Amino acid sequence: MEQPKRQRHLMDPANPRKRATPEDLERLARVQRWVVSVLLMTTIIHLSIGLVIAAVVIDDSERGAQIGLNVLASAFGVLSIVAAFAIHKRPLLSPWLVLGLLPGAVGVFLVLR
Repeated sequence: MEQPKRQRHLMDPANPRKRATPEDLERLARVQRWVVSVLLMTTIIHLSIGLVIAAVVIDDSERGAQIGLNVLASAFGVLSIVAAFAIHKRPLLSPWLVLGLLPGAVGVFLVLR
């Protein structure tokens, strides 16, 4: 009686997988860099948006605090882009840093309207 053929996605102790090649390891490292940078940027941008929401919710008599929170939101936005560039080993100074100012700018618009 013939044994059924094991499906390819299951581990076969009699036939172990080949060792990872340098190309496989480089591909894995590239994917890991992208995953970490996306998670980092998403987390910091959420913090930045939270600061903008806090600035909008604060009473208008505290205008200095509202502006301060929006400045912090901009700083965290820029920091998220710098961190992503650092993870990918790219130059930290880039025109893309202006995009990090967007949450704070939107916050200032919402506070001052």
